[in-house]
Amino acid sequence: MKDAFGIPQSLLILGGTSEIALATARRMIVRRTRTVWLAGRPTPALEEAAGQLRALGADVRTVAFDALDPEAHEEALGKVFAEGDVDMVLMAVGVLGDQALDEREPVAAARVAMTNYTGAVSSGLVCAKALQTQGHGSLVVLSSVAGERARRSNFIYGSSKAGLDAFAQGLGDALYGTGVHVMIVRPGFVRTRMTAGLPEAPLATTPEAVAAAIELGLRRRSETVWVPGALRVVMSALRHAPRGLFRRLPL
Repeated sequence: MKDAFGIPQSLLILGGTSEIALATARRMIVRRTRTVWLAGRPTPALEEAAGQLRALGADVRTVAFDALDPEAHEEALGKVFAEGDVDMVLMAVGVLGDQALDEREPVAAARVAMTNYTGAVSSGLVCAKALQTQGHGSLVVLSSVAGERARRSNFIYGSSKAGLDAFAQGLGDALYGTGVHVMIVRPGFVRTRMTAGLPEAPLATTPEAVAAAIELGLRRRSETVWVPGALRVVMSALRHAPRGLFRRLPL
């Protein structure tokens, strides 16, 4: 169960090598989270991440999970919930893709969409059902401001995040009143390995800043969190910009 400050004692991360997710886990462990499950493809990187969190004093376990294998999600994630209640699920599975390559290679584009959206729908529903059965918990979904309005420079990634965001909103409405809290997190440009080499956007942020925003959102039981908060105003303006004008913006 969560403590009096809303900090989960147990955490399941889908996408166990995500830098944002691991920054969140470190922050939670310092604040009394004791059990962490890292779900991801069995790789040295996943084991290294688990070892780093164990060094902070948490009981860290790994579970094989592949967003592109939805038929295995129920069995893989069911093993986690069978071990005991999970206070928080952090859905951090996602790939940026390569816009230029993905436009030329439809199969590559489909892989981005399947990872960011289809895999999230499947795993999200499995986790939502388990959280509802136990009667409590938070499902935190890492979306993106890119999903607010598709931009020419990354519309494949942006469209997949738009689908994820809409799914999470609907899921939150479906679970309202069940004891399960769904929170959507919309970061802007985050300085991570995934964005290394890309031109930095205004209002860029860090995994640690996103982690801090997630913690505050949990305490407040927020439904939507923008990181940084100023992006809410910026994206509201961009969302309503005439299409002809939006098309000419250097985005």
